[in-house]
Amino acid sequence: MRAAVCYNLNMNVRVKAYAKLNLTLSVTGVSGGYHMLESLVCSVDLYDLILLKKRKDPLVTVEMHGMGSELLPYDQNNAARAAEKYIGRFQTHGADIKIYKNIPLGAGLGGSSADAAGVIRGMSRLYGAGSERELKELADSLGSDTGYMLTGGYALLTGRGDVVSPISSATRLDFLLLKPSGGVSTAECYKLCDVRPTPCKSSENAIQAVISGDKAELGKSLVNALYVPATQLNPDVQTAYGELKAFSPLGVNMTGSGSAVYALFENAEFASWAKSRYRGKFQCYQLKTVNI
Repeated sequence: MRAAVCYNLNMNVRVKAYAKLNLTLSVTGVSGGYHMLESLVCSVDLYDLILLKKRKDPLVTVEMHGMGSELLPYDQNNAARAAEKYIGRFQTHGADIKIYKNIPLGAGLGGSSADAAGVIRGMSRLYGAGSERELKELADSLGSDTGYMLTGGYALLTGRGDVVSPISSATRLDFLLLKPSGGVSTAECYKLCDVRPTPCKSSENAIQAVISGDKAELGKSLVNALYVPATQLNPDVQTAYGELKAFSPLGVNMTGSGSAVYALFENAEFASWAKSRYRGKFQCYQLKTVNI
Protein backbone atom coordinates (compact mmCIF):
# COMPACT_ATOMS: atom_id res chain seq x y z
CA MET A 1 0.00 0.00 0.00
CA ARG A 2 1.35 3.45 -0.90
CA ALA A 3 1.67 5.93 1.92
CA ALA A 4 -0.32 9.13 1.60
CA VAL A 5 1.69 12.24 0.75
CA CYS A 6 1.28 15.00 3.31
CA TYR A 7 1.31 18.42 1.63
CA ASN A 8 1.98 20.96 4.37
CA LEU A 9 0.70 24.36 3.27
CA ASN A 10 1.69 25.85 6.62
CA MET A 11 5.38 25.21 5.98
CA ASN A 12 7.56 28.28 6.48
CA VAL A 13 11.19 28.81 5.52
CA ARG A 14 13.62 31.43 6.80
CA VAL A 15 16.69 32.38 4.74
CA LYS A 16 19.54 34.76 5.54
CA ALA A 17 20.71 36.50 2.37
CA TYR A 18 24.26 37.70 3.06
CA ALA A 19 26.01 40.72 1.54
CA LYS A 20 29.37 40.46 -0.24
CA LEU A 21 32.49 42.58 -0.52
CA ASN A 22 34.72 42.79 -3.57
CA LEU A 23 38.28 42.49 -2.28
CA THR A 24 39.57 42.91 -5.83
CA LEU A 25 37.79 43.96 -9.00
CA SER A 26 39.49 44.27 -12.38
CA VAL A 27 37.83 44.79 -15.75
CA THR A 28 39.50 42.37 -18.16
CA GLY A 29 37.62 43.20 -21.36
CA VAL A 30 34.23 43.29 -23.08
CA SER A 31 32.46 40.36 -24.74
CA GLY A 32 28.95 40.17 -26.16
CA GLY A 33 28.10 43.57 -24.72
CA TYR A 34 29.12 42.53 -21.20
CA HIS A 35 32.15 43.64 -19.22
CA MET A 36 34.41 40.74 -18.29
CA LEU A 37 35.65 40.77 -14.70
CA GLU A 38 38.11 39.20 -12.33
CA SER A 39 37.05 39.69 -8.72
CA LEU A 40 37.91 38.10 -5.40
CA VAL A 41 34.82 38.26 -3.20
CA CYS A 42 33.77 37.26 0.30
CA SER A 43 30.52 37.05 2.27
CA VAL A 44 30.05 39.26 5.33
CA ASP A 45 27.70 39.06 8.29
CA LEU A 46 25.25 41.70 7.06
CA TYR A 47 22.12 40.03 5.74
CA ASP A 48 18.52 40.46 4.64
CA LEU A 49 16.03 38.11 6.30
CA ILE A 50 13.67 36.34 3.90
CA LEU A 51 10.52 34.52 5.04
CA LEU A 52 8.67 32.25 2.59
CA LYS A 53 5.34 30.46 2.98
CA LYS A 54 3.67 28.02 0.55
CA ARG A 55 0.55 28.96 -1.36
CA LYS A 56 -2.16 26.73 -2.86
CA ASP A 57 -1.77 28.43 -6.26
CA PRO A 58 1.18 29.39 -8.48
CA LEU A 59 1.05 33.07 -7.48
CA VAL A 60 3.79 35.08 -5.76
CA THR A 61 3.43 37.94 -3.31
CA VAL A 62 6.41 39.93 -2.04
CA GLU A 63 6.43 42.35 0.89
CA MET A 64 9.53 44.52 1.34
CA HIS A 65 10.43 46.10 4.65
CA GLY A 66 13.22 48.55 5.48
CA MET A 67 15.93 50.61 3.74
CA GLY A 68 13.32 52.29 1.53
CA SER A 69 12.66 49.00 -0.26
CA GLU A 70 8.91 49.45 0.16
CA LEU A 71 9.02 51.86 -2.81
CA LEU A 72 10.50 49.27 -5.18
CA PRO A 73 7.96 48.37 -7.90
CA TYR A 74 7.06 44.68 -8.06
CA ASP A 75 8.12 44.38 -11.70
CA GLN A 76 11.62 45.66 -10.79
CA ASN A 77 12.03 43.32 -7.83
CA ASN A 78 14.68 40.65 -8.43
CA ALA A 79 13.31 38.54 -5.58
CA ALA A 80 9.88 38.42 -7.23
CA ARG A 81 11.47 37.49 -10.58
CA ALA A 82 13.44 34.73 -8.85
CA ALA A 83 10.31 33.19 -7.36
CA GLU A 84 8.40 33.39 -10.64
CA LYS A 85 11.28 31.83 -12.58
CA TYR A 86 11.58 29.03 -10.03
CA ILE A 87 7.87 28.26 -10.32
CA GLY A 88 8.03 28.32 -14.12
CA ARG A 89 11.10 26.08 -14.22
CA PHE A 90 9.93 23.45 -11.72
CA GLN A 91 6.13 23.80 -12.00
CA THR A 92 5.57 24.24 -8.26
CA HIS A 93 2.99 26.21 -6.36
CA GLY A 94 3.72 29.78 -5.33
CA ALA A 95 4.81 31.54 -2.17
CA ASP A 96 4.12 34.52 0.04
CA ILE A 97 7.47 36.21 0.61
CA LYS A 98 8.51 38.84 3.14
CA ILE A 99 11.96 40.44 2.94
CA TYR A 100 13.38 42.46 5.82
CA LYS A 101 16.18 44.60 4.41
CA ASN A 102 19.37 45.30 6.33
CA ILE A 103 21.73 45.52 3.35
CA PRO A 104 21.83 49.15 2.13
CA LEU A 105 20.57 49.79 -1.39
CA GLY A 106 22.92 51.09 -4.07
CA ALA A 107 26.00 50.22 -2.05
CA GLY A 108 27.80 47.60 -4.16
CA LEU A 109 27.06 44.99 -1.49
CA GLY A 110 24.97 42.78 -3.77
CA GLY A 111 21.72 43.12 -1.83
CA SER A 112 19.43 42.60 -4.82
CA SER A 113 21.39 39.55 -5.99
CA ALA A 114 21.49 38.19 -2.44
CA ASP A 115 17.70 38.46 -2.17
CA ALA A 116 17.18 36.72 -5.52
CA ALA A 117 19.55 33.90 -4.53
CA GLY A 118 17.94 33.69 -1.09
CA VAL A 119 14.49 33.30 -2.66
CA ILE A 120 15.79 30.53 -4.93
CA ARG A 121 17.27 28.70 -1.92
CA GLY A 122 14.06 29.25 0.01
CA MET A 123 11.82 27.99 -2.80
CA SER A 124 14.04 24.93 -3.12
CA ARG A 125 13.60 24.22 0.59
CA LEU A 126 9.85 24.70 0.34
CA TYR A 127 9.34 22.40 -2.62
CA GLY A 128 12.48 20.25 -2.82
CA ALA A 129 12.91 20.77 -6.57
CA GLY A 130 16.14 21.63 -8.34
CA SER A 131 19.68 20.28 -8.36
CA GLU A 132 22.62 22.53 -7.52
CA ARG A 133 23.37 22.87 -11.23
CA GLU A 134 19.77 23.78 -12.06
CA LEU A 135 19.58 26.35 -9.27
CA LYS A 136 22.87 27.90 -10.41
CA GLU A 137 21.59 28.17 -14.00
CA LEU A 138 18.40 29.80 -12.72
CA ALA A 139 20.39 32.24 -10.57
CA ASP A 140 22.71 33.14 -13.46
CA SER A 141 19.70 34.13 -15.55
CA LEU A 142 18.82 36.78 -12.94
CA GLY A 143 22.16 38.58 -12.67
CA SER A 144 25.89 38.19 -13.09
CA ASP A 145 26.72 37.54 -9.42
CA THR A 146 23.46 35.90 -8.33
CA GLY A 147 24.91 32.42 -8.88
CA TYR A 148 27.76 33.24 -6.49
CA MET A 149 25.27 34.41 -3.88
CA LEU A 150 23.77 30.90 -3.73
CA THR A 151 26.94 29.58 -2.08
CA GLY A 152 28.86 32.65 -0.91
CA GLY A 153 32.14 32.45 0.98
CA TYR A 154 35.48 33.26 -0.59
CA ALA A 155 35.48 32.90 -4.37
CA LEU A 156 37.08 34.21 -7.52
CA LEU A 157 34.51 35.48 -10.02
CA THR A 158 35.41 35.66 -13.70
CA GLY A 159 33.52 36.05 -16.97
CA ARG A 160 30.54 38.34 -16.34
CA GLY A 161 30.87 37.39 -12.68
CA ASP A 162 28.97 34.18 -13.36
CA VAL A 163 31.99 31.84 -13.36
CA VAL A 164 32.50 31.00 -9.68
CA SER A 165 35.69 29.37 -8.39
CA PRO A 166 35.31 28.76 -4.62
CA ILE A 167 38.37 29.36 -2.44
CA SER A 168 38.83 27.32 0.72
CA SER A 169 40.09 29.46 3.61
CA ALA A 170 39.36 29.73 7.31
CA THR A 171 40.76 33.28 7.44
CA ARG A 172 38.47 35.70 9.25
CA LEU A 173 38.56 39.29 8.06
CA ASP A 174 37.30 42.31 10.00
CA PHE A 175 36.04 45.48 8.35
CA LEU A 176 34.57 48.89 8.99
CA LEU A 177 32.27 49.97 6.17
CA LEU A 178 30.90 53.41 5.35
CA LYS A 179 27.83 53.91 3.16
CA PRO A 180 27.33 57.41 1.68
CA SER A 181 23.71 58.49 1.39
CA GLY A 182 23.81 58.57 -2.42
CA GLY A 183 24.45 55.65 -4.71
CA VAL A 184 26.44 55.17 -7.91
CA SER A 185 24.92 54.19 -11.27
CA THR A 186 26.62 50.92 -12.24
CA ALA A 187 26.02 51.54 -15.95
CA GLU A 188 27.47 55.05 -15.82
CA CYS A 189 30.40 53.83 -13.74
CA TYR A 190 31.35 51.24 -16.38
CA LYS A 191 30.97 53.85 -19.15
CA LEU A 192 33.50 56.10 -17.44
CA CYS A 193 35.77 53.13 -16.84
CA ASP A 194 35.67 52.42 -20.59
CA VAL A 195 36.77 56.00 -21.34
CA ARG A 196 39.74 55.78 -18.98
CA PRO A 197 40.37 52.10 -18.28
CA THR A 198 42.41 51.12 -15.24
CA PRO A 199 45.23 48.64 -15.91
CA CYS A 200 44.09 45.12 -15.04
CA LYS A 201 45.66 43.84 -11.83
CA SER A 202 45.78 40.12 -11.05
CA SER A 203 43.96 38.85 -7.97
CA GLU A 204 46.61 36.16 -7.35
CA ASN A 205 48.39 37.98 -4.50
CA ALA A 206 45.08 38.66 -2.77
CA ILE A 207 43.99 35.03 -3.18
CA GLN A 208 47.23 33.70 -1.70
CA ALA A 209 46.94 36.20 1.17
CA VAL A 210 43.41 34.99 1.96
CA ILE A 211 44.49 31.36 1.86
CA SER A 212 47.55 31.92 4.06
CA GLY A 213 45.87 34.39 6.40
CA ASP A 214 48.36 37.18 5.59
CA LYS A 215 46.09 40.14 6.26
CA ALA A 216 48.82 42.74 5.81
CA GLU A 217 49.55 41.46 2.30
CA LEU A 218 45.83 41.36 1.53
CA GLY A 219 45.53 44.98 2.62
CA LYS A 220 48.17 45.92 0.06
CA SER A 221 46.40 43.90 -2.64
CA LEU A 222 42.93 45.47 -2.37
CA VAL A 223 41.97 47.05 -5.69
CA ASN A 224 38.88 48.20 -7.57
CA ALA A 225 39.04 49.41 -11.18
CA LEU A 226 35.71 51.21 -10.72
CA TYR A 227 36.84 53.39 -7.80
CA VAL A 228 38.00 56.43 -9.80
CA PRO A 229 34.89 56.61 -12.03
CA ALA A 230 32.70 56.10 -8.95
CA THR A 231 34.30 59.12 -7.25
CA GLN A 232 33.51 61.21 -10.33
CA LEU A 233 29.85 60.20 -10.10
CA ASN A 234 29.62 60.52 -6.31
CA PRO A 235 32.34 62.58 -4.55
CA ASP A 236 31.20 61.14 -1.19
CA VAL A 237 32.94 57.89 -2.18
CA GLN A 238 36.31 59.66 -2.04
CA THR A 239 35.35 61.38 1.21
CA ALA A 240 34.46 58.05 2.83
CA TYR A 241 37.74 56.58 1.56
CA GLY A 242 39.71 59.39 3.20
CA GLU A 243 37.83 59.08 6.48
CA LEU A 244 38.63 55.37 6.70
CA LYS A 245 42.25 55.89 5.64
CA ALA A 246 42.69 58.21 8.64
CA PHE A 247 42.33 55.20 10.99
CA SER A 248 45.50 53.61 9.48
CA PRO A 249 43.90 50.27 8.55
CA LEU A 250 45.64 47.53 6.59
CA GLY A 251 43.88 48.72 3.47
CA VAL A 252 40.86 50.61 2.12
CA ASN A 253 38.74 49.72 -0.91
CA MET A 254 35.36 50.27 -2.53
CA THR A 255 33.01 47.33 -3.08
CA GLY A 256 31.30 46.75 -6.42
CA SER A 257 30.58 49.99 -8.24
CA GLY A 258 30.01 51.74 -4.89
CA SER A 259 29.03 53.72 -3.09
CA ALA A 260 30.11 51.75 0.01
CA VAL A 261 33.78 51.88 1.03
CA TYR A 262 35.41 49.62 3.61
CA ALA A 263 38.62 49.36 5.62
CA LEU A 264 40.35 46.09 6.49
CA PHE A 265 41.68 45.86 10.06
CA GLU A 266 43.99 43.42 11.84
CA ASN A 267 41.17 42.17 14.08
CA ALA A 268 37.72 42.92 15.46
CA GLU A 269 39.10 45.01 18.32
CA PHE A 270 40.74 47.50 15.96
CA ALA A 271 37.61 47.66 13.80
CA SER A 272 35.50 48.28 16.91
CA TRP A 273 37.93 50.97 18.07
CA ALA A 274 37.65 52.77 14.72
CA LYS A 275 33.85 52.55 14.75
CA SER A 276 33.70 54.04 18.25
CA ARG A 277 35.72 57.03 17.06
CA TYR A 278 34.03 57.64 13.73
CA ARG A 279 32.37 61.07 13.72
CA GLY A 280 31.48 61.38 10.04
CA LYS A 281 28.06 61.65 8.41
CA PHE A 282 27.89 58.26 6.72
CA GLN A 283 26.20 55.05 7.84
CA CYS A 284 28.82 52.94 9.61
CA TYR A 285 28.92 49.12 9.88
CA GLN A 286 31.39 46.79 11.58
CA LEU A 287 31.51 43.57 9.57
CA LYS A 288 33.31 40.23 9.49
CA THR A 289 33.55 37.45 6.94
CA VAL A 290 31.14 34.55 7.22
CA ASN A 291 30.68 31.18 5.54
CA ILE A 292 27.11 30.56 4.37
